[in-house]
Amino acid sequence: MANRRDSRIEPSFEGPPQARSSAGLSANEEDRVVPSNRKASAKRKPAKAKSSRGGRGRSRRGLFGVLGRLFYWCFVLAIWGGIAVAGIVVYYGAKMPAATTWSIPDRAPNIKIVSADGQLLANRGMSGGEAVGLHEMSPYIPEAVIAIEDRRFYSHFGVDPIGLSRAMVTNLLGGHFSQGGSTLTQQLAKNLFLTPDRTLERKVQEVLLALWLEHKHTKDQILEMYLNRVYFGSGAYGVEAASRRYFGKSARDVTLSEAALLAGLLKAPSRLSPARDPKAAEERSQLVLAAMRDEGKISEKELKTAMSAPATRAPSYWTGSENYVADTIMEELPDLIGDMRGDIIVDSTVDLTLQKLAEQSIRRLIDDSGKKLNVTQGALVSIDDSGAVRAMVGGYDYATSQFDRASEARRQPGSAFKPFVYMAALEAGRTPDSTRNDAPIKIGNWTPDNYGGKYFGKVTLATALAKSLNSVAAQLTMEVGPNAVVEAAHRMGIQSELQSNTSIALGTSEVTPLELTSAYVPFANGGYKPDIHFIRRVTTVDGKVLYDSGGGSAPRVVKPEIVGMMNSMMTGTVETGTARKAAFAWPAAGKTGTSQNSRDAWFVGYTANLTTGVWFGNDDGSPMKKVTGGALPAQAWHEFMVAAHEGVPVRPLPGTWKSTPADTIVPDEIPSANNTPPVPSMSVGQQAPAAQAAPPVAQAPAPVRAARPAQTVDADGLAMPEDDAATASIKHPVPPGNVGGPLKKKQTSILDILGGG
Repeated sequence: MANRRDSRIEPSFEGPPQARSSAGLSANEEDRVVPSNRKASAKRKPAKAKSSRGGRGRSRRGLFGVLGRLFYWCFVLAIWGGIAVAGIVVYYGAKMPAATTWSIPDRAPNIKIVSADGQLLANRGMSGGEAVGLHEMSPYIPEAVIAIEDRRFYSHFGVDPIGLSRAMVTNLLGGHFSQGGSTLTQQLAKNLFLTPDRTLERKVQEVLLALWLEHKHTKDQILEMYLNRVYFGSGAYGVEAASRRYFGKSARDVTLSEAALLAGLLKAPSRLSPARDPKAAEERSQLVLAAMRDEGKISEKELKTAMSAPATRAPSYWTGSENYVADTIMEELPDLIGDMRGDIIVDSTVDLTLQKLAEQSIRRLIDDSGKKLNVTQGALVSIDDSGAVRAMVGGYDYATSQFDRASEARRQPGSAFKPFVYMAALEAGRTPDSTRNDAPIKIGNWTPDNYGGKYFGKVTLATALAKSLNSVAAQLTMEVGPNAVVEAAHRMGIQSELQSNTSIALGTSEVTPLELTSAYVPFANGGYKPDIHFIRRVTTVDGKVLYDSGGGSAPRVVKPEIVGMMNSMMTGTVETGTARKAAFAWPAAGKTGTSQNSRDAWFVGYTANLTTGVWFGNDDGSPMKKVTGGALPAQAWHEFMVAAHEGVPVRPLPGTWKSTPADTIVPDEIPSANNTPPVPSMSVGQQAPAAQAAPPVAQAPAPVRAARPAQTVDADGLAMPEDDAATASIKHPVPPGNVGGPLKKKQTSILDILGGG
């Protein structure tokens, strides 16, 4: 045991490591868990020695470290930003309908109205123009729009990150919103589906819809839809409507300078409209031209030529009298075809050549004489025998006033209403050869004077109508009764309410030029009243017929013999009466009319082909300066009818009537031995039987000119046969008359008389 203890070797940690036995256990510095300070100090000393040489490398490594950390955090933020954007997109996208249900909404229906020979009269509807294919329109239009609005249109996927970034930088540097980063596809998406609100939700939805459009449609299809739907200002949607609005031509014929103007409008359609600010529109168009040159779309020569084009000044509104027709057609259309669900074509009855002639005549006469005669407005209506309206001018200038004076303005027709008085008299048994005493008469407190106070004594009804003698018309109205006159006028085509009183003889009830002209048509076509119409046919763009007027039969409203007598009498108005300025190579008839103080001047005349009515006056009812129906209206009628009948075979007016010799006049109309007609036994305003009608009492001769001023002007200032006062008083004694004798109060009061009793 002792030997064993003696042989045991105890570990020793004293002395240098070299003195230890190689066979014994020992722990060196590397074996320690925590190294000693001596070892650490020994290792740091070499580093200090090298610090001067490695400083530059350490600073470089520090810079890279900062950039690395910056990149790292940017990457992290980008990830979180992407997650946030995705969340927003998902949130707002979830509020939209399922993409499988998305579809392009139908474009607002366009109503294309064409003339009888197929020329465009107007486009109507929300868009104001038809859709035009990209291959049909002027190639300058899409090139100009792409150059200024979206030059990377054919390369982006619906959203342009480069353009969006550029716009954001520009807006940040400028401190305000001056540029938008929306592509044409995004703009189309907004126009098709969204509201113009500038909100985050709308922008997200716009991007989603733009991506969908790019997926579903080609670039050309997207561009075509955009150009046919975008707003160009002044009520024009689409390039066709804008081209018609600003240049009066189709988008197919637009020039380079015009295309640049259209493209420039897209930034601010209302503010830059050439109808509002031509200078601003021109400046913007020059920017578009410069952009087209930068993109290589046009040459330097084309640029200079387009830059030198004068500024376009568009009218403040659609111009051209054909728009009055278009407005009337739009009012009638719903009753004919109901709701419009697609584009339609309306074939109108209007002859565009005649329409332009009518407009030119009205405007020329007002331009030449308007200031001198205080005339500011005119209207013309022309209707053929079938009731088709061939021309209608509703005023001097549609652009400045869209109120249609032809179909909406009710004015007093004056003596242009007298044909219905004479027609009622003829139907009651009178003839054009029947005689009446043209003399001053008094009906209650009303005295219907002739023009200038001139009276002609005993005259035939034919002469009285040709010279538009007021006293004779009043006598006839009393004989047949105002109700008979009203009934005749309504039967012929007057639609307005008429006052059934004695003064209706002089046209005191108001009517429109359209209805007054239509009421003359039965005189021109032999006694038939056709339906007055502007529309011949309505079809879809595919040719499906939605409506056809068919030219149905017209009822007879007046007997052929009455038509013959009326045409015989009204021919005298044109040949020897108040409308001699209207005469031309065709057989024609008609009647002038002038309301009190020359507030309204009319001439309605006709041939066997056309019935045309003309009106001149002022919207405020102010008097003209001695303008009568035989002056401006007759002149305008003459110009229009001569052009309308050029090259057309001459036709006589319908009906025949021959004057009856004096010795065969019926007994009740044979003057007595002393040339004094018998005294009528009726009271004033009382209707007399046809066989007992009689002219006023003849008394002592009186001066030719009455002391009272004329109440109705209707001789139109033309020289009448035997206008010399001395000669007239010798050949035609003019006795003053109190027609009907004393007033019988128990039967009729003054109010009853004026009210038609």
